Formats: sequence, C-alpha cells, structure tokens
Amino acid sequence: MYTVQQIADALGAEAEGDLSLEVTGLAEPDAARKGQLALAMDPKYAGKLAEGAAEAAMLWQGADWKSHGLKAAIFPARPRFAMSGLTRMMDPGAGYDRGIHPSAVIDPDAELGDNVSVGPLAVISRGARIGADSVIGPLAFVGVDAVIGKEALLREHASIGARVHIGDRFIAQPGARVGGDGFSYVTPEPSTVEQARKTLGDRGDTQAQDWARIHSLGSVRIGDDVELGMGATIDRGTIRDTVVGDNTKLDNQAHLGHNTVVGRNCLLCGQVGVAGSVRIGDNVVLGGKVGVGDNIFIGEGVIAGGGTNILSNVPAGRTILGYPATQMDKQMEIYKNQRKLPRILRDIAALQKAVFKSGEGD
Repeated sequence: MYTVQQIADALGAEAEGDLSLEVTGLAEPDAARKGQLALAMDPKYAGKLAEGAAEAAMLWQGADWKSHGLKAAIFPARPRFAMSGLTRMMDPGAGYDRGIHPSAVIDPDAELGDNVSVGPLAVISRGARIGADSVIGPLAFVGVDAVIGKEALLREHASIGARVHIGDRFIAQPGARVGGDGFSYVTPEPSTVEQARKTLGDRGDTQAQDWARIHSLGSVRIGDDVELGMGATIDRGTIRDTVVGDNTKLDNQAHLGHNTVVGRNCLLCGQVGVAGSVRIGDNVVLGGKVGVGDNIFIGEGVIAGGGTNILSNVPAGRTILGYPATQMDKQMEIYKNQRKLPRILRDIAALQKAVFKSGEGD
C-alpha cells in the first residue's frame, strides 16, 4: 500500500489533490474501486472514469482532474514509461515462499549465495553456482556447473542446462529452456538439401541418406538483465557458445539456434525463430513470428515488422517487412499495389473487350 505522494515521488511525477490518499492497487478506469488508482493516461479514456469508483487516477499532462470527480491525480511526463515503475511497485510477485523447500534436490557441491530461495521439487546440480537473493522456483532445474548471477528469478518449470553462464537479474518465465543441444545433422555425402540450396532447386543426382548427429560441445552465455518469456528456448553452441547480450528480452516461444550471437538491448517478440550461426547487432527489434535464416548478419538498430522472413544480411538501421524482407515503405507500396490488382485486371479486361469490339467493326 502506498500514498499518492509516495507513488508520485517514486515516479518523479507531479501530483495534485489529497496526496495522503492510500492506493492498494491499480485498475482500468471503468473497473476501478475505491482505494485503487485508475489508469487513464490518455484523454480517450477520460469518459470511463465516471463508470468506476476511483478517487485517484494517473492522468495525462494538463488533465482537468477535478472535473472527473477525483480527489487526487498523478501526472507523469511519459505515461508509458511511468507504467514500468508503477507496476514494479505494485507487483505482488509469484507468491513463492522464501527459504529452501524440503523437497528440493540440491547437490552438496552446488554453491548458493546469501538469501537464495529454492522451491518445491527444484533440482540444482553438481557444481552449480547461484548468486545472492535469487529465487529458484518450483520444479525448476539448474544443470551441472551452471552459473547464475544475483537476484535471478527462475519461474516454475524453467530449465538451465549444464555449463550455462548467466549474469545478474535474470528472469526465466515458466517453461523457458536454456542450453538444450543444437539442431545439427549431416550426411556422409552432400545431401539433397545442400544441393538444392546451392542450385536454388536442382537436386542433381543426390540421393537421400541417413542423418548423423553433430553434438553440441559449447554452451550458452547470457548477460545481465535478460528476460526469457514462457516457452522460450536457446540452444547451446556446437563448439563456441551461443551468446545473448545485456538487457535483451525474448518473448514467449522465441527460439535462438546454436552459435547465434544476439547483441544488447534487443527485443525478440513472440514466436521469433532465429536459425543457427546468426549474428544480431545491438538494439534490434524483431516483431512476432519473424523468421531469420542461418548464417546471416542483422545490423545494429534494425526493426523487422511482424511476420517478416529475413533471408539475407540486413544493414544497420533498416526497417524491414515482408517475405522476403524489404524496406518497410517499399513493402507497403507493393502491398497496396497488390490490392489494386483485381481492379486493374478488370480494367484491362474491359479495355480488351472494347478494343476487340472496335476491331470487329473495321
């Protein structure tokens, strides 16, 4: 529970009215009850304030808060950014108990820092090292010689493989997996796939063969402040490690193939699939369902819209979309022209009919 004044101070925001009002939680304007802070940070939500019972609200700069029957209001300079600090203050957490649960399995050779909590049926393997103030949730797994920094949170069923090295403040949502083997197979002779890729379709006289497994001897290295969404997966490298830079975030069901290197401060949204040996620069954003072919480079600051398929190198600073990926403005022009095709074809058919009819009379 916080007062309006405490919230405003924590966010570095202006506030007016009765700043001693206590806030027990957050709510959308029309659902807010007494004691909750209504979030109406855009004028389009103002009308919904009357449908709720909030006495205090977070509003946009310059809003006439008194006209909405409020007793207090907070005015952040950047409302969307203020949401980060506000939700952090109000987050009740996953509800895990502190301490070591008696059903947890912790190898005697594992090292746990100060104030580490381990939940029911979690497993921490030989030689693993867990940093101070970390939480290893129920049924989570930490492999042999894995290293996890301080203040980490492994939610239920998260799995960290052998020899993975992770920095501080790591978050793994339920079902995230780090350090599984890469998807690497080879045939005794050049395969039909290799030939087809080389010739763009011609298989020549190649024959189907059995696949032989290439084992993954590398692991995964992850920087500080990285978060993995539910079901996200990162494969270990073949010889060298797969790498994820500081402050990079992977959404639900995103996947990084073996040997991939991702820079810092990247966002990889839901169902992004990155094939092996890809290099991704800093500050890259890949929208939902973006696919990235193997062995290519994506430069710093690239933004790829949802559903984009990236099949070749992308220079730094590009904004791309489509399949295959092109500059977003060009892709939108192509899309608009495609939508015109039925009308153009009708016009052509009408013109042909008119021309042929005119020719019959000659």
